Amino acid sequence: MSGSTSSPPADTCFVVTKSALETQKTGASLAASLYRSPLTIALTGELGSGKTTFLQGFARALGIREPLTSPTYALEQRYETPRGPLVHLDLYRLTQPQANGLLLHTADYSGIRCIEWFDKLRDWSERKHVPLIHIAMHETSASERSLQCRFHDAVLPSDREIAQWRRDVQLPAHICAHCDVVAHVCDGFAHALLERGQIVRTGALHRAAQVHDLFRFLDFRPGGHPDTTHSPGTIAHWTSIRSRYPGLHHEVACAEYLRERGFTVLADIVAVHGLAHPPAADAAVEQKLLFYADKRVLLDRVVTLDERFADFAKRYGKGSVSDEAKRWYEMTKRVEEELFPGGPPV
Repeated sequence: MSGSTSSPPADTCFVVTKSALETQKTGASLAASLYRSPLTIALTGELGSGKTTFLQGFARALGIREPLTSPTYALEQRYETPRGPLVHLDLYRLTQPQANGLLLHTADYSGIRCIEWFDKLRDWSERKHVPLIHIAMHETSASERSLQCRFHDAVLPSDREIAQWRRDVQLPAHICAHCDVVAHVCDGFAHALLERGQIVRTGALHRAAQVHDLFRFLDFRPGGHPDTTHSPGTIAHWTSIRSRYPGLHHEVACAEYLRERGFTVLADIVAVHGLAHPPAADAAVEQKLLFYADKRVLLDRVVTLDERFADFAKRYGKGSVSDEAKRWYEMTKRVEEELFPGGPPV
């Protein structure tokens, strides 16, 4: 995986829905993949493609209890949510100058702005440098809709950058291998959720997995990794890095490293993948997927949670099942059941 390309991946996912209810559920799933505001959700697609239906599910997931209807005649509707205000615009009946004027009227929004018929705007493609998620919808049959979700609200590192980071920190080969296997497992889990209609930032998830243990050496303990031998120069280099992130576990230090380089969404995903800082109940889906996938990979092998749990007890509990190990297992099992109520695909 590392070094395969020098360009960052296009963070795009595709979903097919077969009913209005499924379209609403897919809309609701987008609420579990938000990391920043203000943010614009831009919707394009022909009449009847399901744009308002998608937003109805999204609005409900944000806590809006009143019915969200198309503001075709009112042009603009405003709602309050726990995440801040939501502005819903419909540009269908507007000319291009009118559409651009309405957009300027809402330019100072502080929460989430949802815009139907976004392609009515002049040079809208040039707006992709702003925090924006583009939902392109198409009617493929009387009941079926295809949906492309492209994230323009986060920058991602290239494979070349990640490979350079690994060299810069002198990351051991076995940890690089572990990260690459976790990235592969994340890809499979993300695909399974997409098949269910769940929107996932596949590019950000894959890149986060590739770097999630970039600073794993910060947690190394003498004798804790008998399969590796580190040179005095490497240990001195790690000591120098540790002094830049004093007292931080590897996941939080890695998140700080990523934020320093402008990869804030990646940092948010990586920060909560470990047992010391697990994802909260309302965490984003990518955070939960990385946390869970990491617990399914032992070194560079995909294993069951029970196998990983047994290894955890052996390494840190000297063979006994400690209360800490039990809490770890129960926590991860809850995440597994939430993500895959019918059982994990791997």
